[in-house]
Amino acid sequence: MPPQLHDVLVKFFLNRPELAPTLLVEALGVAVPHYTEARIESADLTDVLPAEYRADVVVLLVDGKPVLGIVVEVQLGHDERKRFSWPMYVVGLRARFECPCCLLVVTADNQTARWASEPIDLGPCGIFHPLVLGPEGVPVVTDPQKAQQFPELAVMSVMAHGRGDVQTAVKLACLAAQAAHSTEFLDSDMQALYLDLIETALGEAARKAFAMLPETYQFTGPSYLKGEAVGEARGKAEGEANAVLAVLEARGLVPTDQQRQRVLACADLEQLNTWVRKAVTLVDVEELFTQ
Repeated sequence: MPPQLHDVLVKFFLNRPELAPTLLVEALGVAVPHYTEARIESADLTDVLPAEYRADVVVLLVDGKPVLGIVVEVQLGHDERKRFSWPMYVVGLRARFECPCCLLVVTADNQTARWASEPIDLGPCGIFHPLVLGPEGVPVVTDPQKAQQFPELAVMSVMAHGRGDVQTAVKLACLAAQAAHSTEFLDSDMQALYLDLIETALGEAARKAFAMLPETYQFTGPSYLKGEAVGEARGKAEGEANAVLAVLEARGLVPTDQQRQRVLACADLEQLNTWVRKAVTLVDVEELFTQ
């Protein structure tokens, strides 16, 4: 994952305020009041608190008046201090807008998610419950319409599930990449960032299979998205043959010496592309060579 992962995840919510209530409803099963607008508000809460407190993102749901404030915190590791500041964020936001408020913590690993989910003891008669979304809770986005509506959610889906089943991971990556590439709300730099996140989130076999798909070549951005790198990959039959073998072996399908030599000896780029696709789903290596 990129070293600026915290900032990238924060941008997801800044770019798409509707992502916060969507995750509350679809991933965490939280009932959200009816609203007509989701907007970003200042995350600086010093106007209502005696010390400096600043959340990552504040999303306000409005239906003529504020109906729900959502403090979004991206947490990449344990930080015991947050268990004291998080309740303050919610209290401060509630005082500012005089409406119900909650805390949504987004994490990149399940261990941090479990830690962040622990109830916070405020003292006698007081317990604060963060709403926490870790990788296990991120929805698997396989609906193209949903991916187009929420490219950030589609990218998060790849980040959470891109190292599982190869066929599923490649499908998720294709949907997320297409959504990021086609959305009018992202500039070219952000599109490149989203696409790089997709690539780095995939396991080795899925990454190779995804990079070899013809539809992947239309995207622009870093890594496999650079035209020069793609052109070189497409121009080398040896590289594509090795990709076929890598996908097979990553799925636990070990070709015989004869099958391996047949793949390595192939110089037909179109045939190799077909084999890469088939390697993602077949159950027996011999299926690779059947029509």
